[in-house]
Amino acid sequence: MRNLKSVHRSLLASPPGLRITASTWDVASNSVICAFGPTRDNALLELKRWRKHHKVLEPIAAWDAPCPLPDLECDELLNLHYFSDSSTICLVLAGGDLIVVREEPQSGEEKIEIVGSVDAGISGAAWSPDEELLAITTRASTLLYMTRDFENVTDITLTLDDLKASNHVSVGWGKKETQFKGKKARALRDPTVPETVDEGLLNDRDAKETTISWRGDGAYLAINSIESDSRRVVRVFSRQGILDSVSEPVDGLVGALSWRPAGNLLAGIQRFNDGVKVVFFERNGLRHGQFDLRLSEVESSTWASHISLNWNIDSSVLAVRYNDRVQLWTMGNYHYYLKQEVFLYSEENCTQPVSLNWHPEKPLHLTLHGQETIQRATYASIVTISPTSPPNDYGVVGVVDGKRLKLTAMRLANVPPPMALHEIETSSSIIDVAITIRLNPRPRAVIGVLHHQGYCQFEWSLKSMVQNPPVCRSTNVFWPTDTDTITRRDRLYLQTCFSGNASLLFSKCIDNSLFTIIGEDGGHLGQIFLDETDIEGMIKNSWNSKSKTYVVLDHNGKSNSEELDARVRGFNVVGMAGIELALSPFSLSWVDATVCGFEIEHAVNDLANGTETPATKDVVFSLVENGSLFANERRLARNCTSFLVTPAHLIFTTSQHLLKFVHLTRDSEGESPLIQFSSSTLIKLPIDLEIPPDTPESDERCRSIERGARLVTVMPSIFALVLQMPRGNLETIYPRALVLAGIRDSINKRDYKKAFLACRNQRVDMNILHDHAPLQFVASVALFIDQIKKVEHIDLFLSQLREEDVSKSMYKETLPRGTSSMNSPNVENSRNGTSKVNRICEAFVDALRNRTSTHFQNVITAHVCKAPPDLDAGLIQIAGLRSQDSDLVDAAIEHICFLADVNRLYDNALGLYDLELALLVAQQSQKDPKEYLPFLRNLQGMPMLRRQYSIDNHLGRFRKALRHLCDLSAFDEVKEYTKKHGLYPEALDFYRYQEDKLKEMMRLYADFLLQNGKFKEAGVAYEYLNDYSPASEAFRQAHLWKESLSCATLIPLPQPQLRSLAQTLADTLSESKDFFSAAIIHLDYLADVPNAARIFCKGYFFADALRTVGLHQRSDLLESVIDTGLVDGMASMTELLADCKSQLNAQIPRLRDLRTKKAEDPLAFFDGDVNGGADIPDNVSLATTDASTMGGTLLTRYTNRTGTVGTNATRRTSKNRRREERKRARGKKGSVYEEEYLVNSVGRLIERINTVNEEVDRLVVGLMRRGMRERAGAVENAIVEVVELCKGCVDEVFKGDVKEAVEQKEGEEGEGRLKGGGGVLWDTLEGDKRREAPVVRIFDRLSLLGR
Repeated sequence: MRNLKSVHRSLLASPPGLRITASTWDVASNSVICAFGPTRDNALLELKRWRKHHKVLEPIAAWDAPCPLPDLECDELLNLHYFSDSSTICLVLAGGDLIVVREEPQSGEEKIEIVGSVDAGISGAAWSPDEELLAITTRASTLLYMTRDFENVTDITLTLDDLKASNHVSVGWGKKETQFKGKKARALRDPTVPETVDEGLLNDRDAKETTISWRGDGAYLAINSIESDSRRVVRVFSRQGILDSVSEPVDGLVGALSWRPAGNLLAGIQRFNDGVKVVFFERNGLRHGQFDLRLSEVESSTWASHISLNWNIDSSVLAVRYNDRVQLWTMGNYHYYLKQEVFLYSEENCTQPVSLNWHPEKPLHLTLHGQETIQRATYASIVTISPTSPPNDYGVVGVVDGKRLKLTAMRLANVPPPMALHEIETSSSIIDVAITIRLNPRPRAVIGVLHHQGYCQFEWSLKSMVQNPPVCRSTNVFWPTDTDTITRRDRLYLQTCFSGNASLLFSKCIDNSLFTIIGEDGGHLGQIFLDETDIEGMIKNSWNSKSKTYVVLDHNGKSNSEELDARVRGFNVVGMAGIELALSPFSLSWVDATVCGFEIEHAVNDLANGTETPATKDVVFSLVENGSLFANERRLARNCTSFLVTPAHLIFTTSQHLLKFVHLTRDSEGESPLIQFSSSTLIKLPIDLEIPPDTPESDERCRSIERGARLVTVMPSIFALVLQMPRGNLETIYPRALVLAGIRDSINKRDYKKAFLACRNQRVDMNILHDHAPLQFVASVALFIDQIKKVEHIDLFLSQLREEDVSKSMYKETLPRGTSSMNSPNVENSRNGTSKVNRICEAFVDALRNRTSTHFQNVITAHVCKAPPDLDAGLIQIAGLRSQDSDLVDAAIEHICFLADVNRLYDNALGLYDLELALLVAQQSQKDPKEYLPFLRNLQGMPMLRRQYSIDNHLGRFRKALRHLCDLSAFDEVKEYTKKHGLYPEALDFYRYQEDKLKEMMRLYADFLLQNGKFKEAGVAYEYLNDYSPASEAFRQAHLWKESLSCATLIPLPQPQLRSLAQTLADTLSESKDFFSAAIIHLDYLADVPNAARIFCKGYFFADALRTVGLHQRSDLLESVIDTGLVDGMASMTELLADCKSQLNAQIPRLRDLRTKKAEDPLAFFDGDVNGGADIPDNVSLATTDASTMGGTLLTRYTNRTGTVGTNATRRTSKNRRREERKRARGKKGSVYEEEYLVNSVGRLIERINTVNEEVDRLVVGLMRRGMRERAGAVENAIVEVVELCKGCVDEVFKGDVKEAVEQKEGEEGEGRLKGGGGVLWDTLEGDKRREAPVVRIFDRLSLLGR
């Protein structure tokens, strides 16, 4: 689908008296080395250099080159090659001389040197692609290999015996004696068998030349020569000089030969009396396809009498050289297209094919010359398409094929190439094509075709169902016949484009460039000449506010850009057909480019006052030869292969086989990047371009495509994008980014029908219809219903609603940066607890309230689709229609049974106490009528309250059933029902105003609570009933000593029993370490001061102990109880702190050592050293351990970070999980759980130290009060030392890897917890990341003890 467009053309005439005989490329300087002479009249041989943009040739060397062979009129230059690395030129002459010209000779070297000579003469020569071998065929039928230093390494004689190298067997197919000539013989003939077999007969026009061609990798070369004056033979030799194969006989094969650099085919020419074909050979010599050059018999005998072939460096273009022109052919989908026909500029009459040299590194750069002029040309492989901006995006594609233009409107019919929807034929080969779309008065494509004889404009209607072929509306003839293009050509036409309603033609000659204006009716409107070669061509315009055509400068560094700018402005003043030329703002060797106009924003006040007018700023997107994609001079990508632009996106493909979408939106911060257009101009891009990353799996702006696929056209109106595969076949895709852009645009325009159909056809989540503009949608529900109309479509939308905001989750990446969903209230709604689904369903119910006759089904759907489904509301709506329309009720019942579980609907209908509605629902279910009919009849015969009780009891709505029982005044039945279903709180609520029944229910509830171990609540209930004896017992069992003793005194309980109860409670509290409460009981209820003081001391409440002793004037207890308690407390606390210190000193170094080992060798840390330190090769399989069977690498078998975990079934069993949990709890030394165990142990220790902090403080104060200063200081120093150790180890023990935690958070969505034993270790690793460091409480030292 691609055409070759001329993007550079330079012309130069040879100096007077000199004839160009050869040329070659200097890759280093991108210049051309030209050779002049020798000729029959002059033996002088001159070498000159032609630099780009220069009009004068630079001389290199000149010398006389007389021919040493008497049978040649003059010597002939067979091969000219330039070595850029050594600045050396090598010439191979037919007379046998090998000459080297050094541009920068070293001392002792000659500038011009004959380095070798072949006495017999040379018939052909070619350097290998790596410039290391020179292959030479002599006039004595020998093949020579020479090195770079011209040392002969191989000398091979070409003999008749070489034909035996390939045994092409003929079994006589095609001969008359082997043909079956019976009835229906033609129908029975095998089509794979040729009718005739070639014998290799020579053509009468064979020039008897020898041709050499190397394969692209330099491993093989092919030689096309005549063997024994009887047939043409193509021999294939290896680089070592070994004959590999010989071609099969081909009649009419001539001397042209070119090996495709890709290596798969050799191209040759086969002549017949009625035509000429390009034939292909495989390396083994067998034929492999062909194509016709489409030449008439007259053409074959005139300008096509001698033909040669040349492949370009990337094998994409085959150049067929004739006497006065060159044809460039490309192949796609096994069809060969004639893309360009390039004529010589001069009026010379050549008898040999035009000389052509492809650039060795740049695929579409070439030079071609005759004897008088030389051209330097650059082509770009681009797709000729119509505009991509809606509504003009019909996807019209024009494919050039010689005189035919193949047209296909992709929006109407995706016709695979080489076929086309319609074809246009011109009188000569097509040069360039431009396509535009015009909508008034009807949609039509206007096609401008520039060919060698003139310019034609065609019009193609795109509206009619039956596509009519394009019609020619105007024709401009440059020359009347093709012959005149040879004899009278003074200008080369190169490009055409549309600018407004006119056509702009660009042409060149040696002295100037010319723009010609052709009107819509074909009339000539004007022209402008620009001297020299400052203009390269034009850039197609995609869309803009003004009709503007950009001119691409040659940028040679010497052109007077100010003068050129003035000429362009002068041309614009003329204002012909409203055309405006503009200079390109950048200097790049572009391959393809598009101009897009973007509106420039102004202040509202300025627009209102008239000080500013709305304007546009143009951005030129261009693709350069090296794959760089630019927006003006800002580089967007370095690996682009093709691109397209729509009003919403820049779309391009990359060499990594990715398709990317760049949103064309304004900079969200109001600042655009500065772009330097020239030395004096700074312009800002009016758009913000964010290139998506190479993540097709997570970003919908990027998607994978087939290897080598390139863009053809895009049609945003139908969300379609057409790609062409490397073979040539087409593929139409609907990228999600393009689809969403169209959906959002339709929503913004309130065209909900188009947006809905796009979602439905492209399988886009329909929640976007609401989420993109929530407030607008809720306000436009009635409009949505009016546009959609179909009940089924509205049901489809309602059924797909869910709470997720897809504009912020699923389709977030496709939104332009800096923009968000319009007026989105979803965040506030989520905070307020408002359901998005319910809000939308309620809006539909309100909008459809008066449309029940047509949209009653949608009302039911809206109720059912709520979260949770409001089935009762839907059933009530149906029940309300029973008296109006029975048919509608039946349909509604059937629909609601389809939407929801019919069994659940039956229960809801019963819950409405509507037996008739329940019967209708039951009839739609699979229930047995023998079951539900008797049940419904039984309910029908009950009183209303009893019926409601029975229904609620049947449905399990026990609270409502209890309410109905209460209304029936069946108290005994209520008590039994309450006890059966545990409805005590409900029963208490129902009888809250009936004191007798309330107390009876309260006693039942108290007994229930006591039986179920809820002693506190049972005690409160009994005390509420003034039943203190069971209340006291309940409180005792709840360990509520205050409440128990209080109730015991209210019984009143006898004193011995009261003391027994108090003693029991005190003992229980002492066992539970509640020493303070136990001491209070001993003091208040048992009057036991010594035991009370002793228990206070056990709990380190020394101040309370001293207060009690003083209050009761028991000073004798100070030494016997208080001092003893202080000494015991000091001993136990010192021992505890010493244990804590020793634990820290042991566990911290061990933990540090474990983490060092994990960092050095994670695999050995997590799974053990499987090879025991031995040097075992990686490919040796060890025992079937976890390391060899679980799969994955490094930590994956435990963390599941990459890949999938091995399916080791034994690790997934519950038994293994329990075993791993026991291992984790033990934290055995050397296991993977030891680190977690140590960290948890240190954490528990810190918590224990924080707990005893207050106890130590009370202990130190008590010791000081009793005069034990040394002991107090010892305890204080011990606690301070342990606290400092804890503070010092917190950061080390509980440190967290921030980077790992961030990566884990990013990968949470795609990962899951392992099962079995692996899940236990998973919990361990995840717990390490989530664990927070504890806070160490500071111990406040007593100032009386010093520091």
